[in-house]
Amino acid sequence: MAIYLGVDGGGSKTALALIEDTGRVIARATAPTSYYFNDGFDIVEQTLTQGVTDICTQASIATSDIDAAFFGLPGYGEASSDIEALNAVPAGVLGHDRYSCDNDMVCGWAGSLAGEDGINVISGTGSMTYGERQGVGHRVGGWGELFGDEGSAYWIATQGLNAFSRMSDGRLPEGPLHGLLKDHLQIAGDLDAVSLVIDTWKGNRSSIAALATTVCEAARTGDEMSGRILSAAADELVTLIETTRTLVKFTAQETVPVSYSGGMFSDDGFLTLFVTALQGAPAKYDLQRPRLDPAVGAALYAAKHSGHPLSPDAVQQLSDNQPTR
Repeated sequence: MAIYLGVDGGGSKTALALIEDTGRVIARATAPTSYYFNDGFDIVEQTLTQGVTDICTQASIATSDIDAAFFGLPGYGEASSDIEALNAVPAGVLGHDRYSCDNDMVCGWAGSLAGEDGINVISGTGSMTYGERQGVGHRVGGWGELFGDEGSAYWIATQGLNAFSRMSDGRLPEGPLHGLLKDHLQIAGDLDAVSLVIDTWKGNRSSIAALATTVCEAARTGDEMSGRILSAAADELVTLIETTRTLVKFTAQETVPVSYSGGMFSDDGFLTLFVTALQGAPAKYDLQRPRLDPAVGAALYAAKHSGHPLSPDAVQQLSDNQPTR
């Protein structure tokens, strides 16, 4: 029996999963953030040590019992000078070199499509796509909130705040979004939004992104501008998918499997807009609900990357036993 470890790093938490090659999840664990851009490089080793120690204790195994591991780390590859150091961290945690590292986007792809060829699109706080075809992988998007992440919760929220400001001073007709955002922000005057977001929140990425839910709520009440924002966001995500399809060289005759991950897709209205936008694309896509969560996807990828992919029956068992998402 072989054992594989998957680690899905993130800005708010790090999720870990241990699986057997039979398709059984042995243990799960969570640890703090592993996003070193915010918290310094030492946080990576601290978080991985805590998470791996916890999950091995739960499973009553030693790290030497792990046949292969995959560490999906946020920010990996976004500072080329850091890649070598990031690659070295798990060796000290595991005590062996049977592992690989990459960006955490790979975990979302591997989970959503169970490691099969296709494209995963992420729309959470940020946005990007990752796709693979016959061993060739490409990432598109994910350039950060200042000049990228189109179609993400952050992007939707900032577009919503822009619409709020235009409604406030008369450049746009006032729609339901204005009152809903004002209530959510709990501000007395409209201009108080400036000091709240910039001074009190310090432009915090997560706090701003959370306002996307208010844009979705406004769209449900018939706010025309909010509907346009969400439609534009869906179109941006389809552009990411179309670009990825070209880069990984899916042919015009192929039907491309596509899945998704990230909080924006939990809103039924936005998911419907995305489905409609994808159906309008020139290529043929097979949109699938995510089969596995990213941590289990990372463990599945560890097996595949080590040259010992799980059998279709084992993958199906993993999928059958996933918690309802």
